[in-house]
This record gives sequence, structure tokens and C-alpha cells, in this order.
Amino acid sequence: MQKIPKDLIIAIDGFSSSGKSTIAKDIAKTMCYKYLDTGSMYRALTYKILKNNINIQDPTAIKQMLDDTKIDFQLIEGKNHILLDGVSVEDKIRGLEVANFVSEVSTIAQIRTFLVKLQQEIGKKGNIVMDGRDIGTVVFPNADVKFFISASLETRAKRRYKELKAKSIDNNVNLLLEEVEANLKKRDKIDSERAHSPLKVADDAILVDTEKFTKEEQLDFVIKKIIEHTHS
Repeated sequence: MQKIPKDLIIAIDGFSSSGKSTIAKDIAKTMCYKYLDTGSMYRALTYKILKNNINIQDPTAIKQMLDDTKIDFQLIEGKNHILLDGVSVEDKIRGLEVANFVSEVSTIAQIRTFLVKLQQEIGKKGNIVMDGRDIGTVVFPNADVKFFISASLETRAKRRYKELKAKSIDNNVNLLLEEVEANLKKRDKIDSERAHSPLKVADDAILVDTEKFTKEEQLDFVIKKIIEHTHS
């Protein structure tokens, strides 16, 4: 294998539970890059909104919340945690309550502007893999390499269902697969149709269908594409 390049910005976009985070983490580990899960940033703000019963229709309330919000990341016991106002909320943002509301929160222009600025500041030095829904189109339209990750709704629902059932969150023991699929379908529609930076495939993105590859094959494919792109 050719020498893995440094100082790149690698953008990975895709629908929820398509497998983009798995691929992003694997790329970051292989290339010794930083990994940024931008979706967790939207989840953290959603959690704060729900916890404090903030009216998302009130621009003043949203501004006050954002002015008083600090988001950071920290490695805790080998796992990447998102810190909201200095406290890890990693285990609090992965349940269905947040998932059911995060796409709606993500449509708010004030919130997207706030987080995009933060993401750009974190990623501008390169050596980073960022995953989300607008990384290659809005956050870093000039990213060195872009991927768009896909999988069918049925496959994504099964993956998400299995993940949620494995966690003791939101009474997941009683969760139905149909609920998870309905949630994903709703989020897909909101993410794709929102007015502010909708989810779409960047013109120069490399498409990766995670249903056609094993995990090992996915990693081999994307690393090969990164090396090909940077040596072309």
C-alpha cells in the first residue's frame, strides 16, 4: 500500500444509520486522524432543548441558549465523548427521544450556523475525518476527499434497532422495529427537504453502498480511494 497522506480533510455524509460513523472511525484509526461526529453535536443541542423545555420557535430563546453553550470532545477510557457545557452527555443523546426530535432541531438556521462555524474551526487544520449530513456540501465544500454512504431504509432500521436494543435507554426493551423504521423515514424526509443545508450528495462525492461490502471491504475501498485521489 502506498504511503497514507497527511493533513487532509475527509468529508463523509449519508443518511442516519447508513454506516457512515463506522467508516469514519475506521478511516480515522487507520490514518491516525482525528474523528468528529457532527451528528452528536446536533444531538447534544437537542438534548439541551428537551431538558430545558426551550421553545424552538422562539429565535430569542435559541440565541440565548447558544450564547450559553459550550461543546467539546474528550477521550474518556478510550471512547470519544461529547461534552455539553463541560459534562459528558454521550450516553444521554443516543436514545429515541433525542432521535425523534434531532432532525427538527437541525432545520433551525441559527443552530446550523452555530455548529457549522464550530465544525469549520475544529477541522480547518486538516488531519480530520468528519461525518454528518452536510460536511461535503456546506461545512467543507472544498474537502480533499468526499464520500456519501448509503443503505436501504430496511437495512438501516435493522441496524439502528439492534443498536438501541443493546442499550438501556428510553425503555428500549419495549421498542418495536416498526418504530425505528418510522423514525428513520421521518428523519430522512426532514433532512433532505429542509431549507437550510439539506442532505444531498456532493457532485464530487464517492458513493459507498454499505450493503455491498463487508466492514473490512468498506475500509479497503475508501482507503484506496483516498490514496488514489491524493496521488492523482
